This record gives sequence, structure tokens and C-alpha cells, in this order.
Amino acid sequence: MNTHEKKFTHLNEQNRPAIVDIEAKQVTTRIATAQSRVVLPAEVLEHFTGTDINVKKGAVFQTAIIAGVMAAKKTPDLIPLCHTLLLENCQVNIVMEENEAVVSCTVKTTGKTGVEMEALTGASVAALTIYDMCKAFSHDIVIKETRLMSKSGGKNDFERK
Repeated sequence: MNTHEKKFTHLNEQNRPAIVDIEAKQVTTRIATAQSRVVLPAEVLEHFTGTDINVKKGAVFQTAIIAGVMAAKKTPDLIPLCHTLLLENCQVNIVMEENEAVVSCTVKTTGKTGVEMEALTGASVAALTIYDMCKAFSHDIVIKETRLMSKSGGKNDFERK
């Protein structure tokens, strides 16, 4: 299918917003991973202990992991046309690569629709939590490159190279 044949899935025949009808879709195991990158300035990196950043509010990465899982579970409350899904698993991981905290969120369900929005939401909110907890040291923190890394189990699998 070329780009001229594709259409927006969240518009009905009258071009109004609509939730996608998934009745005819097959139930499959669906997994998606998303990533956000958070650039941390020197003023924040000074507080990195090798595994986490500890501030008055607590352990930054540990708090961000919990926030990411909570956000993935709340995705249909935040994104209006997302289906409510029972998440079977949600893993948030944060590693440092030079001056960037790399947040990965992997979500799994068995159902008729994918979990890429849940993975993207989880990674995004975890990144925002890092910003929130570190902003007292610097407002030069940059959240960048929130993107889908992979998805499987639906009509079109995807993996970023």
C-alpha cells in the first residue's frame, strides 16, 4: 500500500474522530518498546552515583520507572481514542549513555490491538519525571527522540534498525 492509499484510522466516514473498531481483529500477543532520551547537563550529572541520581525528592530513576509503569496503565485516560487494555507486563529501564538517560518502556498484552501508545506514554512520562526531579539543578535538561523502537503481534510488525 503506498502513502496515497493510506488513510487516518481514527476518522469515521464523516471525517470525525472515532475509536477504531477492532471487533474483526485477531487476538494475538502484542509487544511494543518505546524509548525517550533525556540529555542531562553537568549540574545534574554531578549527582549521578553510578546507578541513579539521588535528590531531596528521592531516587530519580527508581521514581521515573514507577511513573512510567503508572502512565502506561493510564494511557486510555490520556490519549482520547486509545482502547482500554489489560497490560500483562510493563518494564521500564533507564541506563546512562554519556550525558543521556535512555528510558526504554516495553509493554505486553494479549488482545486485538497493539500497545505502542502505552509504551510511548510510559517512556515519555518516565522522561518527564526525570526532568521534574532534576529541574532544581538546571532547566537545561532536554527530552528528545521519544520514538517507537519495535512492535510485534499485529498486522504490521516493526523494528527500528
